[in-house]
Amino acid sequence: MPIITLTTDFGLRDSHVGAMKGVIWSIAPQVQIADITHLVSPQNIAEGAQILRRAAPFYPPGTVHVAVVDPGVGTERRPIAGRLGEHFVVGPDNGLFTALLEYHESRGDRVEFVHLTNPRYWLPRLTSVFHGRDLFAPVAAHLANGVPLSQLGEPIADILRLAFSKPIPIPNGLRGEVTHIDHFGNIYTNLMRSDLEGKRVREVHLGGTVVKDFVKTFGERLPGSLICLLGSSDHFLVCEVNGNAAQRLGVKVGDSVDVFLEAMS
Repeated sequence: MPIITLTTDFGLRDSHVGAMKGVIWSIAPQVQIADITHLVSPQNIAEGAQILRRAAPFYPPGTVHVAVVDPGVGTERRPIAGRLGEHFVVGPDNGLFTALLEYHESRGDRVEFVHLTNPRYWLPRLTSVFHGRDLFAPVAAHLANGVPLSQLGEPIADILRLAFSKPIPIPNGLRGEVTHIDHFGNIYTNLMRSDLEGKRVREVHLGGTVVKDFVKTFGERLPGSLICLLGSSDHFLVCEVNGNAAQRLGVKVGDSVDVFLEAMS
């Protein structure tokens, strides 16, 4: 049974998500629809890209991922669909697929995109403000029904990519950046497990605070303790056990974080 996932900034109180699901089931009633999230911060394309990257790879082959964080809806920005390995994506060409695309490229997976130019696979009336319902949802349903990607539009090789920051070297360590704050107030950074290989974390400077506890999991320390660890997606995190580290430290996305390292003995 085909699966279509939805990732949006539409929230939960309005009709937008329900309308998209209705369109999908009208065209492909056999599909399962999975909600990755509808609580991406409004118009925050980078946040949506990171959330999609962390969730999408865990779905089975053939899954169609629809992502709509689309402040440029109705403008010159292109609607696109693509194949990333054994998965498909549908959404706006605004950088939303950057992180997932880079993941598949790093694995050597097959990658191809089309500009959605064939109105046969859209709703009959395309509004200028709701491409999620009128264009992306029907295209995803047709993909799930087996319509080839090539029938949906013209091939393109120049999709827009976000320029995600990378950690930079500093004396005895790395300077990174806060990229996401989750529901629990855990602070995600752009440092990854691979950045720490062969090194031991000595201390972390963030929000005017020094954190020295690097652990494997939350339960190793008492509630209220500030800790560092590697999360389930291999990102380097700063957390408060049973608390909200972002609130406690007054940290926001884009703030710098200095991680001081020493060689493993």
